[in-house]
Amino acid sequence: MTTPRSVALERLAYTLAAPVLAVAPNLYPDSPVNQVVQLAGVAGIGGWVLAVKSDESGAGRKILRWSPLVLAAAVDVAAGHTTGFGPYWLDGLLAAGWAAVGSLVMPFSRHTRRRHRPAAAAPAPQLAPAEAPEPTPVVPDDGADLLARDARVLWEQAGMPGRTHIVKATRHPGQRHDMTILLRASETGRPITGLTEAAVAAPFGVHSSDVVLAEVAIQPGRQGGPGWMEARITPDSNARRRTKPTAQERWTDRVGGPKGGAPGSELVHKTRDDERGVTFYRAKMADSTETPRIDLPKVCRALGLPEDDSCVFVLIDGSEFLISAFDEPPLSQIFRASRELLTPDAKGMYVCGFTITGQPVKTMVYQHDKNAPAHGLTLGVSRSGKTQFFAIHMAAQSLDGEVVWLGTVRKDEKTTVLGRYIDRQGSNALWMARSLRAAKALCEIRAEMPWPHDGQPHDYKPGDPRCPYRQLNVYGDEFMTAAQDADFGEFIQKDGEDLTVTGLKYGIGFNPAGQSPFAHNGFSTEMKDNLRQNSRPVIFNMGSPGATRKAAEGTMENAYDVPTIPARYSRTEGSAIERAMRGEADPENGVSTGGVAVIVLDNGRAVLMRSLYADFDTDLSELFPDEVNRLTDHEISELEKRGLWFDWNEPVRPGEFWPEPDEDDEGEGRSRRRGGGGKGGGGRSEQVASPRQALEAIKSLTDA
Repeated sequence: MTTPRSVALERLAYTLAAPVLAVAPNLYPDSPVNQVVQLAGVAGIGGWVLAVKSDESGAGRKILRWSPLVLAAAVDVAAGHTTGFGPYWLDGLLAAGWAAVGSLVMPFSRHTRRRHRPAAAAPAPQLAPAEAPEPTPVVPDDGADLLARDARVLWEQAGMPGRTHIVKATRHPGQRHDMTILLRASETGRPITGLTEAAVAAPFGVHSSDVVLAEVAIQPGRQGGPGWMEARITPDSNARRRTKPTAQERWTDRVGGPKGGAPGSELVHKTRDDERGVTFYRAKMADSTETPRIDLPKVCRALGLPEDDSCVFVLIDGSEFLISAFDEPPLSQIFRASRELLTPDAKGMYVCGFTITGQPVKTMVYQHDKNAPAHGLTLGVSRSGKTQFFAIHMAAQSLDGEVVWLGTVRKDEKTTVLGRYIDRQGSNALWMARSLRAAKALCEIRAEMPWPHDGQPHDYKPGDPRCPYRQLNVYGDEFMTAAQDADFGEFIQKDGEDLTVTGLKYGIGFNPAGQSPFAHNGFSTEMKDNLRQNSRPVIFNMGSPGATRKAAEGTMENAYDVPTIPARYSRTEGSAIERAMRGEADPENGVSTGGVAVIVLDNGRAVLMRSLYADFDTDLSELFPDEVNRLTDHEISELEKRGLWFDWNEPVRPGEFWPEPDEDDEGEGRSRRRGGGGKGGGGRSEQVASPRQALEAIKSLTDA
């Protein structure tokens, strides 16, 4: 390879100048040679400064071009300041290094050839066969606007991600950077594969979360399918969405997502009722075949609502649901009973309470659709509101012209007050047993009572003016306790079950109440099924949300979501964490849930309501009719013939419930159950403490 002439001359100049740089400063310090070298170095520094400040390209090449002069001046100055030729002939070594570097770099001969012109006498390069590049598909000019052309430039610089081409780019109205790009596969007939949000976000310099890929539906005049894809790039909208989201966006991001409180749901609308102080969130499932799965505390946290102050409720209806967020606990409001609300309509329905949304809740005094009376089932612990509900239910039945009997296990103020407005009322297990026995006998009496229009007996028909008797409603408060009474429990349970099964044909409804709807507490399965199918069960607070839910599900044929009734409603005040750090007590601001109940409607759906309030401290005559409804004279005379109509508070009559023992059996063979005086109305069972006593008891029962 021939060395270019400029290179050879430059190397010769470096070789000749190197000894001069080493010798001149030491032998001839005042020689003009030193001044010329130093002035050349100053000129080189000036060239550096001009190269750096210049706006033109090639500043690095200019700096290298002036570097030999600057380095020569540096070597000359260094040699002039050393003693002699310096330690270890340092001046000579510096001059030789300068010449060697200059010979290798060759600033003037190499860096003055712009555009890399071939050196003189250089052999002509041989053309080597190159690999044919992959042909780039030719995209015809489709008249795209400036936005689409700019997007295509960025897309091509990124290497055509996913082997796709931008067909069109559309800017979103009112946004600076948001746009939608329409993509198609570069090769006709190939589906778009491997395209991700990150691959789309990178060319445009946005975050991958600001990109959404969507399929393109086939439309008239435009293709679609797997070979097409739409990418929505929305950095501006997402920035606003993160700071000031709309109700729809907040629901989509925090509630309806896979990890939200109601996955798969979408918000229909959000409305505010300032008069009632409530905000409604109506939502539905995106797939109408799915059932809502709602985690209410999680939804509250997502929407910024208080989750533990009994102000937020959910109502589910198929694939739709409604979340109601109240400013104040809605069920702490008192709804006073009135004769207008309690008067049954033509179908035997009256308003017994109001829901959280202010809707009236109705229950029935008779079943218009079944042409029969209605039973009643009321459950709840002490002080939960059962007797209050008895009062309004009895008032509605009395306003409909029906007869009411109330039997309780123990005497109390409220039941005694109610006794003044109804036909009969008593307060012990014996009284309840007698009332059930008399009602059971009325079934036989009414089965033979002729109707005046044809002289033949008929089944009871509510509202029929030709019926010769009134509907009778027998109440058994604390029925489960009475059914476990040692003396009369088996009579109460058996007659109550018979009355539940057969009473509807003869216009008699049974209304038990207590703290459990299960068989081991006095309810047989047959009895519970008849009560459930012929009433609207009302379940007050059962002691805990779990017990309330279990009791409600026990009265439902198909268990829907059962609302929760807490022991008290408590408003959240401040932060529990801050109070714990300061050592402060939690505020005592509970609101009683007495009177709040779950009513099971005819379709099996459980609804939370607040029952109407009857004030026992005032005169209840405003709720009840002026005259008490009684049995007919014929019914009373027939009961008297059977020995069942008398003062049921009397002690047990001989032979009333069990046969009296023979006179010869007054000793050891005395009957275990003998009527006697006393408050209980009967003797207690003898205690069995040994196998011998058990055998004697069996013999006395079977007359063996």
